[in-house]
Amino acid sequence: MPGGMELVLIFAVVILLFGGKKIPELMQGIGKGIREFNDAKEKVKGNIEEGMKPEPPKTDK
Repeated sequence: MPGGMELVLIFAVVILLFGGKKIPELMQGIGKGIREFNDAKEKVKGNIEEGMKPEPPKTDK
């Protein structure tokens, strides 16, 4: 894990590269990507759990 000084340096580089006005747009894009990833992860998890459920026994009448 980076320490305090390393975080300050990383933050300064981000500001220099993207500028102060682009940072909110960048954070919004990252947040949207994380939400989409989590939604897809939950969907795959649900599909796997649904596939692992045992089938109910068939009754022939």
